[in-house]
Amino acid sequence: MKRVFNFSAGPSALPLPVLERAAAEMTCANGTGQSVMEMSHRSKDFKPIIEKTEALLRELMGIPKNYQVLFLQGGASLQFSMIPLNLAAGESGAPRKKAAYIDTGVWAKKAAEEGAKYADVRVRASSKDRAYTYIPQAPAPEPDDAYYHITLNNTIVGTKWAALPETSAVPLAADVSSCILSEELDVSRFGILYAGAQKNLGPAGVTVVIIREDLIGHAPSWTPALLRYDIHASEGSLYNTPPCYGIYITGLVLEWLKDSGGVSAMARRNREKADLFYACLEKSRLFRSPVEKPFRSLMNIPFICTLEDAEKRAELEARFVKEAAAAGLVNLAGHRLVGGMRASIYNAMPIEGVQALIQFIEAFER
Repeated sequence: MKRVFNFSAGPSALPLPVLERAAAEMTCANGTGQSVMEMSHRSKDFKPIIEKTEALLRELMGIPKNYQVLFLQGGASLQFSMIPLNLAAGESGAPRKKAAYIDTGVWAKKAAEEGAKYADVRVRASSKDRAYTYIPQAPAPEPDDAYYHITLNNTIVGTKWAALPETSAVPLAADVSSCILSEELDVSRFGILYAGAQKNLGPAGVTVVIIREDLIGHAPSWTPALLRYDIHASEGSLYNTPPCYGIYITGLVLEWLKDSGGVSAMARRNREKADLFYACLEKSRLFRSPVEKPFRSLMNIPFICTLEDAEKRAELEARFVKEAAAAGLVNLAGHRLVGGMRASIYNAMPIEGVQALIQFIEAFER
């Protein structure tokens, strides 16, 4: 069967060379006579896999030496709890520290709600007033904030921060699940970065955490062991069995990215893809982008029908998604909370996929 162009927001498309290499190495990885799925995480066979994956990530992102790289589980959603637990929660009976959050969409809102269980969360700005179609002005942090949390790219609504907020000495924490490695990022501007791998980095099951060393070791004594950054850091992400196969695939993705020219080259391709698609929507008479121009994402592009009648609009959008799938353009339905359509054009999406979608839109419109 011919491969489709997969526009899923996650789990998302992986580079074809990565899938082909993984298939070739399925039963015998690195000449070991076994699959990575079968390896002990503490064996001499797996050790070079996790070490190489970390080294590649450090190289591609320019991660400073005073940052730890952790390969964890639980997705970005578990980080909604781990960050306040490790940075703002107090010992039993002690007051919780303040934490600043900026509400820019569903996942940012969920992060704040979960964080409020362990920290004194203050939502300092929100774009909910205009259906999260823009990024609000970010106020300066207060000196006693434990951290300042943002969602750098908002997968569901298709917005991104055009410029990072200035947080001075307050650590900036960011969910980068849907934009990691899509553009160059100054890691030193952040105290902690985290990303579920299943959007732009690898398969579901791996969560990457990049954390400055001085932020490790502050969890209260009652924190469960698996939720403590210091334990994972001291054990090299091997305190318990990590998602071994997912880490291996992530390593292959990083090799592919390096061979493709690195992050700067990928950023140019991503901009070219996004510019093509936004230009298509600008000239369309039937579809439009709901996102304000300065804040449009490179990775996730929602679009909606311009018909005023809600029933007819819903019918046409459902027809569009169905006929696109029949044409080999799959997973274009928008998130269930916002409807419409959404094209996620992560690093692994070739420009040919975007061109095929544009041609389909033009034909559908005719």
